[in-house]
Amino acid sequence: MSKTEEPLLIKRYASRRLYNTETSDYVTLDDIASFIRDGREVQIVDLKSGDDLTRQYLLQIIADHESKGESVLPVTVLTDLVRSYTTQATSVVPEFLAASFEMLRDGQSKMMDQMGGMNPMANMPGFDAMKSQQEAFMKALSGGGMVGGPGWPMPGTTTPKSASASDEEDLDTIKKQLAELQDKLSKL
Repeated sequence: MSKTEEPLLIKRYASRRLYNTETSDYVTLDDIASFIRDGREVQIVDLKSGDDLTRQYLLQIIADHESKGESVLPVTVLTDLVRSYTTQATSVVPEFLAASFEMLRDGQSKMMDQMGGMNPMANMPGFDAMKSQQEAFMKALSGGGMVGGPGWPMPGTTTPKSASASDEEDLDTIKKQLAELQDKLSKL
């Protein structure tokens, strides 16, 4: 998606129905989630007041997926998010999450650019290091288990048979940094 492309404007009527202004038809939350998965930015506004309701509806889409058993966020992360809303001081959580997702998007874009079509992913320079870092990060975020619980690797990856000493040191460093961050947050 180009950065100059305008977001898809969805208007919410008083009846709470959502109207796609590009196709002139009504849409559901599932339709909006599909637009987003396809790489489209959306903006949802209240027709009468003009209020931007995008955040509210994006959170609703996430809540719907989580309630259907399509869990992506571990309970520990959800708990930390709730805590970040209740702290009096400025929270670092929003900036941390934004930076983490930006790093993930950049990494995925670079991988796709380097693949260029027929190159297998495993032959990419630096792929093993990036994979190890992502696994360690996700493991630390989920409280020691992989995304989705024990035995559930990240999509597109395989669980390593044995971790090298360097990988374990990296994981220990990430866990220590995460624990320090949680201590700082709890003191705020």
